[in-house]
Amino acid sequence: MSNLVLYSIPAFIVLVLLELAWARKHPEVQGYETRDTFTSLSFGLINVGISAGAKFLSIPMFALLYEHRVVDIVAALGAWSWLVLLFAEDLCYYWFHRLHHEVRVLWAAHVNHHSSQHYNLSTALRQPLLTPFTGPIFWAPLALVGFPPAMILTAQAVSLLYQFWLHTEAVDRLGPLEWIMNTPSHHRVHHGKNIPYLDKNHAGIFILWDRLFGTFAREEEKVVYGLTTDIKTFNLAKVGFHEIGAISRDVARAPTLGAKLGYLFAPPGWSHDGSTQTATQLQRALRR
Repeated sequence: MSNLVLYSIPAFIVLVLLELAWARKHPEVQGYETRDTFTSLSFGLINVGISAGAKFLSIPMFALLYEHRVVDIVAALGAWSWLVLLFAEDLCYYWFHRLHHEVRVLWAAHVNHHSSQHYNLSTALRQPLLTPFTGPIFWAPLALVGFPPAMILTAQAVSLLYQFWLHTEAVDRLGPLEWIMNTPSHHRVHHGKNIPYLDKNHAGIFILWDRLFGTFAREEEKVVYGLTTDIKTFNLAKVGFHEIGAISRDVARAPTLGAKLGYLFAPPGWSHDGSTQTATQLQRALRR
């Protein structure tokens, strides 16, 4: 984790407290729930340690790829390479995020971030425990095109910091800015379990990628937060790893090798017998 994130932790806490005071004056929003907030903060603290450890794996990988880079974009563009990196890192994040929603074994690593039925700044801190290990490969292309590891880590930290403020109901629509940038409105959609909102708005900083690749949805109907099947627990182990257990049970009962692979690599909700449905299937049925 970049020092940028570590230095921002006091600001995170202050902003959570300010939003808590705001939410108490606005009963129409989901607001805060003590156990839920504690769960989110706990995952944030644990993620700090895990991410630091995971860097011992990702930094050498980025360094090795950088040594074998196919182009040297920093040498070619100089200071302008930071602007290119801002967009390139966000594109990598988009595909990292999208595939962690569309491949079930990756979803198992990401799902705890979506497990809260509340939506507030503490939810931003409910960071996954396994994506520090499943994620780095998605940023590997940046090293291959000539971005050194330090620049990649800095860009990732900027993205993470930007995404913090997206997790709030205190900010309404932001007009023309929403055509380009990811905003709280767009990200509220991403955290919704409403069928039209499933697997939408995966962007980190720029919503352009969702518009370009067909995963964009506007905030229209009131967002209902959480999972399609909520886990209804604040036990950290269950919140963090429940989907791994569910995959294990599905794979064990699958009748064929193809079905076993489906429960690992097909989208969440896929079933060999049609007893459950994916987000795409649910949305298709809703449009009929």
